[in-house]
Amino acid sequence: QVQLAESGGGLVQPGGSLRLSCAASGSSFTNYGVGWFRQAPGKEREFVVGMAWPTGLTKTADSVKGRFTISRDNAKNTVILHMNTLKPEDTAVYYCAARSGMGVALATQAYNYWGQGTQVTVSS
Repeated sequence: QVQLAESGGGLVQPGGSLRLSCAASGSSFTNYGVGWFRQAPGKEREFVVGMAWPTGLTKTADSVKGRFTISRDNAKNTVILHMNTLKPEDTAVYYCAARSGMGVALATQAYNYWGQGTQVTVSS
């Protein structure tokens, strides 16, 4: 079992940056693939960026490519979402998720564990 907890959300102006953290407890993060998703009001939860285990291969949604990246610190059992050049359309609740399978999965159903989410609001 893995428990996930996101932090780092908040209000930021367009063009600004935020860094979201996802801390794992209950089990090592090392052997799990990880992903970040987001859900805006009235919309379905969508894939943002993910990192595969054990290769470290990453995939990024076209909507955030060149602006968002993912990194992980296995020593700290943490995954980071780096968000730059934020736009109002990036406003959403952001979730981290973990899966025990290999490769990067884009579908929410592929992930076994989820955090509670953190709100990101991009507005002037």
